[in-house]
Amino acid sequence: MEPDAQFKEAVYAVVARIPAGRVMTYGQIAALCGSPRAARIVGGLAHFGPVGLPWQRVVNKTGGMASGYPGGQAHQAELLTQEGIVLDASLHLDIDRLMWWPEDL
Repeated sequence: MEPDAQFKEAVYAVVARIPAGRVMTYGQIAALCGSPRAARIVGGLAHFGPVGLPWQRVVNKTGGMASGYPGGQAHQAELLTQEGIVLDASLHLDIDRLMWWPEDL
């Protein structure tokens, strides 16, 4: 199912605002964009969306790396590490501490 253009643009706008050193989850972004059950659609947009957006800052609900991240989970982890994010041996981060919530949405 193809997401509508308005949802896509909302997702892209939220992802573009995630600050370095912080993360959001697929479900969190979906909910903020008006479709709380569309986490998988957000994942699809992340996989095929504009390359200039900071998709490395979008993680799963447990703080794990994306299974379909271009270059693999290790590449996503490397990009996050470059931003100062600490990951454990299983490539998970402290989601409670690092999750970002935009104040105006």
